[in-house]
Amino acid sequence: MGNYLVAMEAAWLVRDVDAIDDAIGVAVSEAGKRLNSEDMDYVEVEVGATGCPACGEPFDSAFVAAETALVGLALEMEVFNADSEEHASRIAKSEVGGALRDVPLSVVEIIEVPEDE
Repeated sequence: MGNYLVAMEAAWLVRDVDAIDDAIGVAVSEAGKRLNSEDMDYVEVEVGATGCPACGEPFDSAFVAAETALVGLALEMEVFNADSEEHASRIAKSEVGGALRDVPLSVVEIIEVPEDE
């Protein structure tokens, strides 16, 4: 059994916003509130990054049109005593998905964390 750091991305919809910075703030705040209400303060929440197709430089994953924003959130949590990477992925999606109902969620990276000796 091993410990894994599971990175996920979520697509968060924010209505009635004009600016990208406002949309990002609302999305991170709302996701944090929903996770904290389930006592899941061990899940890290921040805005995701998308690479520019022209230059490759990362920029915030947020798009605003018609006062509605789609914000890509990056979520990370450590899963302990999982049988495999796939098992860690299922555990993380189940935990986070239960708190963030109706929010599209996908695993983007799984890193095995060495145990402390």
